[in-house]
Amino acid sequence: MSERVDFDLVDYESRVRSGGCFVCAFLRGDPGFEHELLYDDGPHVAFLNRYPTLRGYALVVPRRHVTDVVRDLTSAEYLALQAVVHKVARAVNQVVPTERTYILSLGSMRGNSHVHWHVAPLPPGVPDHQQQYHALMVENGILPQAPDEVARLGAAIRTALSD
Repeated sequence: MSERVDFDLVDYESRVRSGGCFVCAFLRGDPGFEHELLYDDGPHVAFLNRYPTLRGYALVVPRRHVTDVVRDLTSAEYLALQAVVHKVARAVNQVVPTERTYILSLGSMRGNSHVHWHVAPLPPGVPDHQQQYHALMVENGILPQAPDEVARLGAAIRTALSD
């Protein structure tokens, strides 16, 4: 697994609990909330995680501010969102060597409340004790990213999505 750098979890938690919705801020184009856009079909958007623990880690969201995946989405809306999650995961897997793809929804009503699905590609050869939640936790550091590297990765994933 790639070398990680420390992540200030205390600062991050303070920002997400005291600020507005990071997804809505990104979609509005608010300064400081930029992400590398991968996919936009109108009702759904996918973008690279700004604080990735794995290369190619993406988030898939409904454009509409939804806070509960069960109560706020109809069955048809949920299945449409899952189709986008699957499409994005397949594209990420075409670009990033992947042994297993973790797909999960995280967040809290007290921070990061906008429903978002994590698409996290575990690279081949990661030791068992560094897989699963360990691989996802920012407490174990995040991958450093140069803006040009993020742009190249985003472009490659967008190309895979258009195939």
